[in-house]
Amino acid sequence: MKKSIINILALASVITTAGFLLDGDAKDPSVLTRITEYVAMLTIIFTILSGFYFGIKSVTKRLQIVK
Repeated sequence: MKKSIINILALASVITTAGFLLDGDAKDPSVLTRITEYVAMLTIIFTILSGFYFGIKSVTKRLQIVK
């Protein structure tokens, strides 16, 4: 469980960093704003990825019990 959460967090971090670097918008000069945006994006992507992962894992576990 802990290893899967760390792996999801690592994947979310890679996706967030790539998205942040590839973003074409003008950057604000404030460092605090950049950090806040990065953490917010990381939180959103981590939540979505973990929801998909644990949702699919739960569904497949229930399907195995039914068989």
